[in-house]
Amino acid sequence: MVIDAKDMSFTTLNEQLRSAGEECEINGCIGQRFIAAGNGTQTITINGVPGNALGAYLTGAKIIVNGNAQDAVGDTMNSGTITIHGNIGDAAGYAMRGGQIYIKGNAGYRAGIHMKAYKEKYPVIVIGGRAGNFLGEYQAGGLIVVLGLNTDGKPIVGGFPCTGMHGGKMVLRGSVEGIHFPHQTNARKATPEDLAELRPYLQTYCSSFDYPLEELLNSEFTVITPNSKNPYKQMYVAN
Repeated sequence: MVIDAKDMSFTTLNEQLRSAGEECEINGCIGQRFIAAGNGTQTITINGVPGNALGAYLTGAKIIVNGNAQDAVGDTMNSGTITIHGNIGDAAGYAMRGGQIYIKGNAGYRAGIHMKAYKEKYPVIVIGGRAGNFLGEYQAGGLIVVLGLNTDGKPIVGGFPCTGMHGGKMVLRGSVEGIHFPHQTNARKATPEDLAELRPYLQTYCSSFDYPLEELLNSEFTVITPNSKNPYKQMYVAN
């Protein structure tokens, strides 16, 4: 089914989407919010720019955006895949609990904030360009990967990455010189085991955006993990 979203309210668009069948294409999307919230089964292609909270609470659906997306992509999503052929706004993957988000370009502030993992639930965000300030703030689980492609020499991440991080893993490609990580984290060079873990996600990124996989795998990566599960303990107890 094809939906023409031009001049359509977000409530009407989502009502039509719910009855659109297993595969749906949305044309003329321009800022409608909450598209596919809680969706579990559909494959949805969006031509245009979806508004805030695209794929919020997603439970298995597949979303492909041929363009940019606004804030809170994948807010509290549980499973499924969101692929963005452009850039995204702030707070992508907020409190994300599972599934995968692939961004061809850049992400705004606070991507991956409050990400968490539990048993088989393992959320993954792969950002092809660079990320803004507070990447992985309060990260409690899952994987955040930033590839730093086409950044024109700008830092791969903004200020204050991993603030309050107490779980999960962040992986940055290329040089991290000049990037300050908080003292409750450890930064180290990626091992072959780390690269083996990354490979399926990088393969999906490369197949989605037509990029050579081996070129990425031959790069240097830095892995950042927490060294404490209680990063603010020193604030509340006397030494």
